[in-house]
Amino acid sequence: QKGEKVSLLSEGRNLWVLGELGILYAGAVNVPLSVKLEESNDLVFRIRHSDSKYVMVSAQQLPKIRKILSDLPLVEKVIVLDDLDKYGDREMPLSEIRKMGDDFLSEHEDMFRQRYESIGPDDYANISYTSGTTADPKGILLTHRNYTANVEQAQSVIGVTPQDRMLIILPLDHCFAHVAGFYTMMSYGASIGTVPAGRTPMEALRNIPMSIQELKPTVMLSVPALAKNFKKNIEAGVKAKGAKVEKLYHFALNMAIAYNKEGYNKGGITQFWKKPLLALFDKLIFKSVRQALGGQMKFFVGGGALLDIDLQRYYYAIGIPMYQGYGLSEATPIISANAPAKHILGSSGCVVKPMDIKICDADGKTLPYGEKGEIVIRGENVMAGYWKNPKATAETVVDGWLHTGDMGYMRDKDFLYVVGRFKSLLISADGEKYSPEGIEESMVENSKYIDQIVLHNSQDPYTIALLVPNKDALKAYVKATSPEMDPDSAEAKVLMLEKIQSEVNSYRKGGANAGAFPERWLPAAVCVLPEPFTEKNHMVNSTMKIVRGKVEKAYAERMKFAYTPEGKNIVNEMNLSSL
Repeated sequence: QKGEKVSLLSEGRNLWVLGELGILYAGAVNVPLSVKLEESNDLVFRIRHSDSKYVMVSAQQLPKIRKILSDLPLVEKVIVLDDLDKYGDREMPLSEIRKMGDDFLSEHEDMFRQRYESIGPDDYANISYTSGTTADPKGILLTHRNYTANVEQAQSVIGVTPQDRMLIILPLDHCFAHVAGFYTMMSYGASIGTVPAGRTPMEALRNIPMSIQELKPTVMLSVPALAKNFKKNIEAGVKAKGAKVEKLYHFALNMAIAYNKEGYNKGGITQFWKKPLLALFDKLIFKSVRQALGGQMKFFVGGGALLDIDLQRYYYAIGIPMYQGYGLSEATPIISANAPAKHILGSSGCVVKPMDIKICDADGKTLPYGEKGEIVIRGENVMAGYWKNPKATAETVVDGWLHTGDMGYMRDKDFLYVVGRFKSLLISADGEKYSPEGIEESMVENSKYIDQIVLHNSQDPYTIALLVPNKDALKAYVKATSPEMDPDSAEAKVLMLEKIQSEVNSYRKGGANAGAFPERWLPAAVCVLPEPFTEKNHMVNSTMKIVRGKVEKAYAERMKFAYTPEGKNIVNEMNLSSL
């Protein structure tokens, strides 16, 4: 019935898209769930909190639902996307639903038409859950007009044609894949493909190259983790061709990066001589590199998190620009985007139109153009609110203005620059503020010994780092520098900690990365952690963003220790026991 909720739990596939369209045409509300939700209570909470009456699920995810079905009294039917030999309690196959639909249409086409024509712009279409806890439910409520408005806004910046082909490799439960992935592409009459799920996550990953070669996409969505992975695979392929090819590749790459500058201002009189050389390098080297991505890719649309400027320059140089965009689910999600016609590398692109934007200080006052503050927007893409959470809604949407919680500034006319989370700022003892994301990204990008890092300073004497080391790289370092030493010995661990410290110190005066960031914000103490931040321990969300609050809560005692004389020295008992 109209207004009823349907939870959808499946890997990204064409049936996911068809399933959602079926839900929307019926006037019902889709509740997309991440396949990465492993804990039963996370699923039970979302299905119950959303008042879902039906669950649409793939065969691969079905065991999760069977395990919790007794805790879901409101669920009347479980619709299985795949045909099975045997169905359990309350289960039925999608093929049966389709047959029922065909029979209904042949007899009651007018009734079906009346139903979808009765859907209004303010009717609910989607409840999208953030990675909030059960104590603070955040079901983002999006209307049909939110979606159509954001598609119209996206068209003001993203240039796509009916001939384009999009391969969606991001999870479809995420708003970015939803709007930028299929609704915007559909509005242009472009084609969309999804990757076969595979029986395991690893098999699904292996299906990506096969799908790329089959569909030969012209556009793909990407998030930083995926962009890094593609780059790693490309460079491994180049390395396999031998030292000469690798040397030429890096020479060509560096020349292209210098020539391109920030993209919009590439070339120039002083660099004119590079143009024919780069055209030759493109034919000899970059063309074959692009073949790994199907050979017809025009550009990536980057979102999900801030994309490192060096990665943007890399993809621009090989001839497949990665145009950074910015948004959040509460804005359905696109707020700004770079595109072929108008882009500046390092920016988050042009603000979509029509939409109002202002930059505010901590008191909500509008700041002058060019100053940094919280990004606040108003438009028809702003969510209807948080489902069953009027308090959180009132705090986030004030007089129609959505307070994003992100920090940024406007420059170069309509271009938005996002610098990090407004709430994750480092705050010194004297009250000065600084965004940590740039330092964190740079340290991970420039050091093979650092896998993940979170900086912290909440009006404390100095900044500290919560650091996840790459233990394999550190062991290899010990073997290379002290072959006689046992890599599992106490002496080896001291050597590893000293190496981590030297990597952090490379950003200080005299170091290889000196001057990249103000020294006062660099970590003066390092907490080396025993395990990585993952979705399983809830320290990373579904778009691979680190959830700072969870990390800081989990390591509160370690942080306290880092502000003691013993903890300030990297060679301490806690750090040694983490290796």
